[in-house]
Amino acid sequence: MLRTFSTFSTISLLLLGSLPAGFAAQVLETTSFSPCLSGSNITVNALDIKYNADTKEVIFNVGGTSRQTINVTAQLNVTAYGTSVYQNSFNPCDSSTYVAQLCPVPAGTFSATGTQVIPASYASMIPSIAFSIPDIAAQATLELKELGTGKNVACLTSVVGNGKTANVAAVSYVAAGIAGAAFLVTGASALGAAASGGSAAGTGTMSPSFTEVFGVFQGFAMNGMMSVNYPPVYRSFTKNFAFSTGVIPWKAMQRSIDSFRGATGGNLTADSVETLANTTLVYQSGSTNTTLTKRGIQFYDAMLMVRDSLTTSQNATTNSTASSNATTSVFTVSGIKAYAEELSVPSANTFMTVLLIVACVIGAIAVGILFFKVILETWALFGSFPKGLTGFRKHYWGTMARTIVQLILVLYGVWVLYCIFQFTHGDSWAAKTLAGVTLGLFTAVLAFFTYKIWSTANKLKKYEGDVSGLYEKKDNWLKYSIFYDTYKKNFWWLFVPIIIYMFAKGCVLAVGDGHGLSQTVAQLVIECLMLGLLVWNRPYERRSGNVINIFIQVVRALSVICILVFVEELGIAQTTQTVTGVVLIAVQSLLTGVLGILIVANALIMLCKENPHRKRRKEAEKLNRDLDNLTPLDARNSLLMDPAQRPLNEDYTRDHKLPLVKQSSADSFMNEPANPYAGATPLRPFTPQAHRTLDSTSSREHLVSNAAPLGGDPHGSPPRQPTLPNFQSHQQQNYGGYRGVAY
Repeated sequence: MLRTFSTFSTISLLLLGSLPAGFAAQVLETTSFSPCLSGSNITVNALDIKYNADTKEVIFNVGGTSRQTINVTAQLNVTAYGTSVYQNSFNPCDSSTYVAQLCPVPAGTFSATGTQVIPASYASMIPSIAFSIPDIAAQATLELKELGTGKNVACLTSVVGNGKTANVAAVSYVAAGIAGAAFLVTGASALGAAASGGSAAGTGTMSPSFTEVFGVFQGFAMNGMMSVNYPPVYRSFTKNFAFSTGVIPWKAMQRSIDSFRGATGGNLTADSVETLANTTLVYQSGSTNTTLTKRGIQFYDAMLMVRDSLTTSQNATTNSTASSNATTSVFTVSGIKAYAEELSVPSANTFMTVLLIVACVIGAIAVGILFFKVILETWALFGSFPKGLTGFRKHYWGTMARTIVQLILVLYGVWVLYCIFQFTHGDSWAAKTLAGVTLGLFTAVLAFFTYKIWSTANKLKKYEGDVSGLYEKKDNWLKYSIFYDTYKKNFWWLFVPIIIYMFAKGCVLAVGDGHGLSQTVAQLVIECLMLGLLVWNRPYERRSGNVINIFIQVVRALSVICILVFVEELGIAQTTQTVTGVVLIAVQSLLTGVLGILIVANALIMLCKENPHRKRRKEAEKLNRDLDNLTPLDARNSLLMDPAQRPLNEDYTRDHKLPLVKQSSADSFMNEPANPYAGATPLRPFTPQAHRTLDSTSSREHLVSNAAPLGGDPHGSPPRQPTLPNFQSHQQQNYGGYRGVAY
């Protein structure tokens, strides 16, 4: 009967290997049901069944209403992963399968509650993996047919859950922690750079950066918004990354948004947080399968057999549970609407939810930077703080602006998605206006910086021959480096294709909502084009950056290829879809783990290494300062040189002099641009002294012939005391020598 399910043990192992352990008791229970026959004479208001494998007991509660007394036969069909694993028909009036409440079905209200012990022979037919596989894709359908005519009089599709799901809060916390760590590493380097007046992305070329990590998580979430027939396990997994797109459940906020929509033309009867709380969501696949979820709770497809021999008791009135379920509505959902409403966010509230979340983040950034500024000012009143923080104290407005612009860059893709979705599915004119204004503002900001960077690059090419000034000139680096600091100088322009890539992904997902095949094909083309661009150019400054970003892009492209398996038009078996979903979970979880490890490694490397662009710029600035301080005498090759740069045991006899002749070598100082006399024509021919020697001890005055070495004789003798130069021999030969000041 249910032995067929043993073929899915491999799936179970894969899932258990990639998801948290620590499962609860072995329980299967119905968590939702949906009618599958319109115009039925029998209406079921409550269907609650719970099976405990430890006690082998079934606790049930069934209630509803019937327009007339009907003798019926019941047919139970259990499917798992698209395959029928159990079918059985029975007559509730037969002695072996007697159910008092259904023999016959009475007119009016009926209910049945009770507990039944399941025989061991039946309980053993339920495989153990049914209690451990998260989000198992199975369901049970109960049809009631009129006895004699075979006409359908009632139909219910019910799902049960075992309490296991891939949507685990711990996964969201870990993902948010990884993103937070990336933000801290990137933010710390930016703060240090601003404090020293340097780059706003002090170690921005280190991958993975915050932008890259957050983009990966956004990609996972956006995969879950596509209009394809995902297996429940993968659909639940993608919800772990909803925070990266700004879809965060907050009931008080949703009520405020409902009030705003109601005052600006919104239809709260059709879509509001209160309506959603009493709604059952139905995912309709291409086959007869249906996945059900109820608002605020994820329901899981499972297989459960409740034996037909259960005894029941009849009550005069329907219990409170049945009454509470009578007002539940059923809606078929897919795509972006399904993703948002699974998270208790009405689809019409999606854009406003993201807008308020982003506004809160921007406010937190501004308050945090201003608070740090206040701390520094207070510190300055009572003492001196480290010089490294002086730059931040002067440029904190610039730091705030750069941070907000970078946030716009990170969110641009999902912002395009939600704004277009608001235009096509929203019902509030004010929300649509806000969507248009903010989308225009974000696009204008990115377009402005693109124009400024492009025009600056053209000027640098015109006057300096290349675009090195984007990296080496501090003003340009401070203003624009957040867009290109991870790229080589020749590929500074790559941020433009990246912006177009994000815009295209958001447009395709929003415009193609409800058309899974078109969405998937378009997304595959976009991902492959970006992969080709990265592989062909390898534009990142560091080799690790190229490897990591190409690997990320390969995972994105492969993910979209796998999503083709879930497209309904292709008609791929549900077992294949489930295995593909598990593979996607494994690959994307692996990528998440690798990113986390690399972020920790980058935090350690950041303490030892500096941004290569910034390092080269600092070296160039130092060289320019040195050249500005030099004279044509070039004091670096004289006794004025810093003694610390000489070996302590060096003897002055080895201090070689350069000849006083004009040199024509390429590295001559006379050819340096910093030399004001470079290229000058002398007034008269210069005749070098042919007798000049290149040894310091051979000078005519013998000024240093008796000088002691700095650190003693290199052969071990103690340091000699310096003596005065001997002028006696020169006085006799050269006009009597120097005789002092005349009186």
